[in-house]
Amino acid sequence: MSQDFDLIAEFRQDQGKGASRRLRLQSKVPAIIYGGGREPRALAFDHNKLLRQMDSESFYSSVLNIKVGDTSQAAIVKDVQRHPAKRQVLHIDLQRIVEDQEIRMNVPLHFMGEEQAPGIKAGGSVSRLMTEVEVTCLPRFLPEYLEVDISAMELDDMKHLSDLTVPEGVEIAELAQGEGHDQPIVAIHVIKVAPIEEEVEAEEEASAEVPTVGDEKEADKEEGEKDD
Repeated sequence: MSQDFDLIAEFRQDQGKGASRRLRLQSKVPAIIYGGGREPRALAFDHNKLLRQMDSESFYSSVLNIKVGDTSQAAIVKDVQRHPAKRQVLHIDLQRIVEDQEIRMNVPLHFMGEEQAPGIKAGGSVSRLMTEVEVTCLPRFLPEYLEVDISAMELDDMKHLSDLTVPEGVEIAELAQGEGHDQPIVAIHVIKVAPIEEEVEAEEEASAEVPTVGDEKEADKEEGEKDD
C-alpha cells in the first residue's frame, strides 16, 4: 500500500502567467486539480512544504490527501513542472480520484539481490531497461513500488514485465494489451570493450594504405619518365 501524504492548499481566484508569477514570488506553487466528475479548481501550495514532501520517491505513486479549509479530497500527481536550473517547483497538476474507479499510475521498480546474482559474481553488469512501470488498480490497491528480484540471474539472463510479482488487484497496463507488449525490464551481461591498442593499430594500417598527395605526385612523375 502506498504511503499517506497530507497537503494543505488554498483556493486561488487569479489565474494566468502574471498571477502564477506573483504566487512564486510569495514562495507558493500554483496548481490545478481536476477530474472526479467535478469542475477544475486552481490551488496554491506553500513551496517549501510541498518540496519536502516531493523529496520522497513514493510521493509520485501515492494517493494524496489535499486539504483546503475544512474539506479534503483525494488526488494523484499527473504532472510536475520544475525550474530547469533551480530547486523550484513551478506548477503541479493533480487528478481527483474516486474510490471505486480504477486509476493508471507509474510506480517505481526496486531492484533487489544484485550482490547475490551469479551473473554479477561472474563479472556481469546490470542493465536496467525500465525504472518504472504503469499499473492500473483501484486507489486502495496502489503499490508504493514493485520489487524486481534479480538474485538468481545468470549471465545473459533477462527479466520481462511478465516476471514481475504484483499485489492482488493490480495489473500491469502493458501486459493487458497482449503478449506482444511483454517488454524486457532488466538484463545481466558482460560489457565488451574493444582494446585501445588494436583500434590504434587498425587506424595506422588503414592510414598507411592511403597514398598522400606527395606520393601521388611522385608516382605520376615516375610514370611520365617511363612514357618518355
